[in-house]
Amino acid sequence: MNKRWPSPALLAVFLVLALLAPPIRHRLEQTMSAQMLVQIPLLAAAGWSLARAFPARALAKVEPWNHRGITGLVLITVVAAIWMLPRSLDAATSHPSMVAAKYLSVPLLIGWPLGVSWPLAGFVVRGVFLMEFVATFFRLGWLYLISPIRLCNNYALDDQQRLGRYMLAIGVGLLIWLAWKLVWGRFESFSSTDIHPAAIPQP
Repeated sequence: MNKRWPSPALLAVFLVLALLAPPIRHRLEQTMSAQMLVQIPLLAAAGWSLARAFPARALAKVEPWNHRGITGLVLITVVAAIWMLPRSLDAATSHPSMVAAKYLSVPLLIGWPLGVSWPLAGFVVRGVFLMEFVATFFRLGWLYLISPIRLCNNYALDDQQRLGRYMLAIGVGLLIWLAWKLVWGRFESFSSTDIHPAAIPQP
């Protein structure tokens, strides 16, 4: 009897296939805001779900190269920054090679490492990662908002400025949430989704 795929793996495949469907893909790529704030996070969610389908024994073998989740979170930061750049967003709507790169790299180099690394990361590592994430939203949001010229050939200036406003609003919301967590708790919002507790170093 064939072994059934774990449901997280099925969810990951469903998400990617749904996002590849031409009507959905074209709809999400019509605006910069939908591509960056909806399509890319959903692709990352597919990678996160895929990470949960891996057995703890297999993921434990990765842990020596990902101490406290630092390596994975650094990788996420670099790859996510690339997909926030105007040139990348522009090319990912018209160049087949960039489309393929987006659909492969976002789940496998953002979502999957996040699913593996977040449970390993401690309070300080999570805090540094989240603060850099917030800072990136502020930097790029401000750039998109104040730029007097179009940064993407495929998107209008008002679309670009709208994305800037959304990113600044999200940055403010995340900053408020981080302040609340510092006062009332820790960065353990996703701790219930730990996927390989056996791989977490014990004190």
